[in-house]
Amino acid sequence: MEGRKIMIRKHFILLLTVLLMMPSISIFAEDAELTNHSSSSFLMEVDTGTVLHEKNAHKQLPPASMTKLMTLLLIMEEIDQGKLTLSEKVRVSEYAASMGGSQIFLEPNEEMSVDDLLKSIAIASANDSSVALAERIAVSEENFVKRMNERVKELGLKNTKFKNVTGLPEEGHFSSAYDMAKIAQELLKHDEITSYTQIYEDYLRKGTDEEFWLVNTNKLVKFYQGVDGLKTGYTNAAKYCLTATAKRGDMRVIAVSMGAETVKDRNADVTNMLDYAFSHYELHKLHDKEIPLYSWSHLKSEQDELNLVADQNVSVLLSKGEKMKDYKTVVEPGNISKWPMKQGEQLGYLHVKKGDTTMKKIPLYVQEDVQEAGLLKLFNRVGKYLHQGYKTSNKN
Repeated sequence: MEGRKIMIRKHFILLLTVLLMMPSISIFAEDAELTNHSSSSFLMEVDTGTVLHEKNAHKQLPPASMTKLMTLLLIMEEIDQGKLTLSEKVRVSEYAASMGGSQIFLEPNEEMSVDDLLKSIAIASANDSSVALAERIAVSEENFVKRMNERVKELGLKNTKFKNVTGLPEEGHFSSAYDMAKIAQELLKHDEITSYTQIYEDYLRKGTDEEFWLVNTNKLVKFYQGVDGLKTGYTNAAKYCLTATAKRGDMRVIAVSMGAETVKDRNADVTNMLDYAFSHYELHKLHDKEIPLYSWSHLKSEQDELNLVADQNVSVLLSKGEKMKDYKTVVEPGNISKWPMKQGEQLGYLHVKKGDTTMKKIPLYVQEDVQEAGLLKLFNRVGKYLHQGYKTSNKN
């Protein structure tokens, strides 16, 4: 009888152990099944940088044409700095025209606008266009690749090394799902990029004998609500890859799949990640970037007000059903140690707090150049403050 009791107790303990383990098993099973076709995957919300899913996210793998995310980033930065215009005509070199793989069949010495070259990269993943723009910006592909790798270091990426601007197979050319997502996050700071990557089909050289039909290699642009980019990739070694982005309301996410066996598998994994993000989370925007978060009248400032802004949207990502009331923002203005203050200089922080805990610390920057007040302005301002103080004291 005693032996039977011991046996029942053992079975009960075993059953209890299994029941206690079940929630964690189901969570991890669900997480694995989210992208079971991909060698590596990563999912993040863009504004907050919150990681929503990862699988072998730091594994070094060939990125194929997703390489062009960095190529596009440098092109967009060049445009934003005024060093390149969309209307400029670029003359194509023999080397650029000789690129294999995805291409728009540029001819040596052909001239095409930056706008059309950019469009052909974003939509059709054109290798010849990528090299043509790289040569225009940095004289040679080799020099452009150096700049790509410098930008990798600036972004703090540990598992990316580029050998070319196209993603064509080359020894020592690799990246990771995490790094691709971070490059995409940086690229998306250039709002204009999705006006290209969201196009499903278009034409180049329209109305000529060389008219060329562009069809987006990312079919989710057409078939998944909110998808407006970004870049596909395929080689025999890399298999099928995709860095996708989708936006619904204020919430934008990036989903990366690498190493899928088929286009269908790749798109299924990316779709699963996007579905998961939009069904489980919602974004609450607190402040828009570049709108002043803090203003104060500094005695020594030439301007009446000194404004501080963030270079990113200030948002909180919540699980659906979670309440916003526990969150607040607190500005910590910095101390001015020198004059003048230049636009973009960092001066203070914005703390996003849940209760008494700081969840995020966001740098704040001077919105415009601020000169030190001259003696006359300083004298008048001090006099004004003294006068106001005198009036207040008399009222009391």
